[in-house]
Amino acid sequence: MNIFVSGGCKNGKSLHAQELARDMAADRGAALYYVATMIPTDQEDRTRIRRHLAARDGWGFATLEQGTDLCALLERPDVDRNGVFLMDSVTALLSNEMFPPEGEYDPDAGARVAADLERFARGTGSTVFVSDYIYSDARVFDSVTENYRHALALCDRTLAAVCDRVIETGFGFFKELK
Repeated sequence: MNIFVSGGCKNGKSLHAQELARDMAADRGAALYYVATMIPTDQEDRTRIRRHLAARDGWGFATLEQGTDLCALLERPDVDRNGVFLMDSVTALLSNEMFPPEGEYDPDAGARVAADLERFARGTGSTVFVSDYIYSDARVFDSVTENYRHALALCDRTLAAVCDRVIETGFGFFKELK
């Protein structure tokens, strides 16, 4: 079962997704993987990563660092496709692909990442995807930011279509949409 969890920043998405993935792996007796997509660029990022590591300490996750090229995980010999994956987050993955460290902005990254997310979901069948909901703001931003927001919306729509369950989170609530 693939599950898509979306909502605002810092409202419990990751913890809820961890619980869903852990329970799914326990029910199936499957390996449990945490696909970490954030590529740290400053102390705030490193602090956030340490906080996430501490929050899942003892849960049984094997951490897989994959900041770009998500589907490369499907080819790794140390990864069991029949395991349960928690992919956190779509937002960071897209950002890494669209704004690589080399500084070459890739305006076409959204379509590629959306296709990779669909391929990963179909290739595993048991992934919990986490994404930040950032594209509903009525304001209009510069063209690069607008492209990123539209690309994230494309990725999220793709996941909503391919996942068995879709959950929206808010401060203190989890709403099942599908």
